[in-house]
Amino acid sequence: MNERIVVAPRRDGGVPRSRDAARVGVLRRIAAAKLKHRGLDALIDDVLLISSELLTNALLHSGTTEITLNLAVRSGFLRITVIDGRPGRAKRRKADDEAETGRGLGLVEVLAEQSGGTWGASEDGAATWCSLRVPAGRRQ
Repeated sequence: MNERIVVAPRRDGGVPRSRDAARVGVLRRIAAAKLKHRGLDALIDDVLLISSELLTNALLHSGTTEITLNLAVRSGFLRITVIDGRPGRAKRRKADDEAETGRGLGLVEVLAEQSGGTWGASEDGAATWCSLRVPAGRRQ
């Protein structure tokens, strides 16, 4: 699966347009349908959370006008990749108990580790990815 959305560039830390934020939800629904079609229902909840975090980070922090979500099964793992095409590496932050943001990549890391996978970013930071082990019997 390779789906792309076009968004308005954010300037000066402004809030994304509501229609751009809604496009993240559209990509989540497409991803869920594709996983269900492939018989990977067991991964849907984790993939939707991970996709939402990675897509939202791209929307909020990259300043890009195009974001791509790619899902691919290889060697027993589902790889979720979000490409914003802009340099700037995603980094896990330590959020204190009062923080309202900053926990997303921590969630991504925990979900990946629980499934025997991992997460990271490309050298230039233009893509962030996460891999999840595909349940036994569903390796496609």
